[in-house]
Amino acid sequence: MNNFWKKMHKPIYALAPMAGVTDSAFRQMCKSFGADVVYSEMISAAAIFYNSKKTLELMEFDKKERPFVIQLFGSNPEHFAYATKYITEKIKPDGVDINFGCPVKKVAKQGAGAILMDNLKLAREIIEAVINNTNLPVSLKIRSQVGQTTALDFLKYLADLDIKAIMIHGRTVNQGHSGPVDYEIIKQARKFFKGIILANGGVKSVFDANNLLEKTKADGIGIGQGALGRSWIFKEVKSQKFIKSKVQKEELFKIILKHAELVQKLKGDQGIVEMRKHLCWYVAGMDGSKDLRQKLVKVESLNEIKKVIDNS
Repeated sequence: MNNFWKKMHKPIYALAPMAGVTDSAFRQMCKSFGADVVYSEMISAAAIFYNSKKTLELMEFDKKERPFVIQLFGSNPEHFAYATKYITEKIKPDGVDINFGCPVKKVAKQGAGAILMDNLKLAREIIEAVINNTNLPVSLKIRSQVGQTTALDFLKYLADLDIKAIMIHGRTVNQGHSGPVDYEIIKQARKFFKGIILANGGVKSVFDANNLLEKTKADGIGIGQGALGRSWIFKEVKSQKFIKSKVQKEELFKIILKHAELVQKLKGDQGIVEMRKHLCWYVAGMDGSKDLRQKLVKVESLNEIKKVIDNS
């Protein structure tokens, strides 16, 4: 097994997986600013099992993104076994991750995502199905607590399995993406897990990153929402410099155009429509951002983005 996690310089700064956000273009942007590891969007194991063309396209990646990890979600061990084998043989990423952290209700209704963490028996069957069908390192994304199951309960129950890395979102499923992060439970996870531990939750600045690392003693961190509209946050945390103030309007527009050109190349005009949310995140907080957002939410092509920027 080629376990890339073992070779990584610490602390590791990873782009956390986000549905509808961490596509190839965004991953490449974050990589260009120093992200050490990037994850795919959440990929449905069932959709791979049923050969969904759209889902297969979600897994495409550029070699510049390595190490690149594909994250799967679902609730059927048979689907996971098939999907893992397919990914290993056809897609050839650097790792496979299983989602036990997504709090979204439509995912929970399928018995998948965070809700699965509270079903220890099925969670174990799924993890075993993945491990038994790949030679890639297997990792998990979990939460501090789901239902009656804490992260420590979960890891203790799985302690004998060959899991190479975990990303722990230090909030309960009921907290979603807001509220205080439980640093202590991430720190205590070391008692039950000897692999790589990434702490996740609330990182929006160099201070937040350092604070999370210091309080959890983790091997690295996963940055999710803190990277929205700020793909350069990885450069900030690595250089230990708060550089947002230095990203002047002209520089920001260059970053936006680089991202948009990547999206156009990979997905065409449909990708530009999907990118509108990124455009709004990029300009948030700028002078005149309200007016800019009103224009950017209507763009349908790269040329239209250029026009908005040229007239701003």
